[in-house]
Amino acid sequence: MPDDTKDLLKQVSNELVRVSDEFTRKAEEAMREVKNAGRLSEETKAKVDELATMQTALNGTVDELKARLGEVEQKGARRNGSEASASRSIGAQVVATDAVKDFGKSVQGGRRVSVPVKNVTLSADIAEGVVEPQRLPGIDVAPKQRLFIRDLIAPGRTTSPAIFWVQQTGFTNAARVVAEGTAKPYSDIEFATKITPVVTIAHMFKASKQIMDDFAQLQSMIDAEMRYGLKFVEEQEILFGSGGAAHLDGIVPQATAYAAAFTPESPTPIDTLRLALLQSQLARLPATGIVTHMTDWARIELTKDTTGGYIFANPQRLAGPTLWGLPVVETDAPEFLGDFLVGAFSTGAQLFDREDANVVISTENVDDFEKNMISIRCEERLALAVKRPEAFVTGSYPAPATP
Repeated sequence: MPDDTKDLLKQVSNELVRVSDEFTRKAEEAMREVKNAGRLSEETKAKVDELATMQTALNGTVDELKARLGEVEQKGARRNGSEASASRSIGAQVVATDAVKDFGKSVQGGRRVSVPVKNVTLSADIAEGVVEPQRLPGIDVAPKQRLFIRDLIAPGRTTSPAIFWVQQTGFTNAARVVAEGTAKPYSDIEFATKITPVVTIAHMFKASKQIMDDFAQLQSMIDAEMRYGLKFVEEQEILFGSGGAAHLDGIVPQATAYAAAFTPESPTPIDTLRLALLQSQLARLPATGIVTHMTDWARIELTKDTTGGYIFANPQRLAGPTLWGLPVVETDAPEFLGDFLVGAFSTGAQLFDREDANVVISTENVDDFEKNMISIRCEERLALAVKRPEAFVTGSYPAPATP
């Protein structure tokens, strides 16, 4: 077996010398071509690249064969020539395979050789972690609610810590026909000043510096998750904010209570929403959107006529969440189950961004530097001005009829 390996090593070494000489000649030819023509042809460039790749592969093969030869000679000193193939070392099996011999006879740059090795020659006490587990691409992230409330409200920006604005609170219309030579009547318009403070929504996260450096995808995922967490709380604040310290003054607590102009026979949730839209229209502030719980919206979509057909949509076609010509925003806030909100979102309220959602990473928080940790902060600053509370109507759906 050592003699076979020596012969193979000699063949590969000779091939390496041949390729090296050809590579040198081709490199000199390329230099002359660049000097004369000012550029290197694609054919010459491809040939030089091929020879360089082949030379690198041959160098690696020679080094490997030298190492295998030394191992084989050491094993041969301790074993006789009659030992079975299953008892030979991995190096000996590799060198003895026809695949490696064929590789030496017809060397190709970059060629890979697969050599089967009997398990009996493998060590049974490989340290844990030597064989790495398969890593699946991507990161399995948690499900998220779709957020749309912000999209319904008029956007705005501010550079101040508070929004000062004037709200019309009343209007007495005294306009009438006036006879010639008589005094004109006076109407009365009432105003009130309002101050809406900018609030901060934020959260923190700790992570190892090494894992953030090693896995760029993990860093981007954490960035996205933290921004989502921020937007989720923002959604809740826009709807239900108490208006207390460090809270937005939410729309629902300020909205007008639902009061139907009339009561239809056997009212359904669809009837209720239409009457709420009417209430908004009668307040001279036509609604531009509807907010309801996901479960309630599913109940509405499943409404059927007397023949069993869906009256709301065809399940076989894509249909956006709309009702009475207005967009419907679904929320999974548990406190909103059974309730609804309709209103003139685009004119009755405005959202002012003081500082957009941003993620900041620091290594100087507490003992982060000492422990090779990083602190990640995500925050935003914004203010919500509900300019016309009467533009919003909120209430509950009628209880389902019992059979």
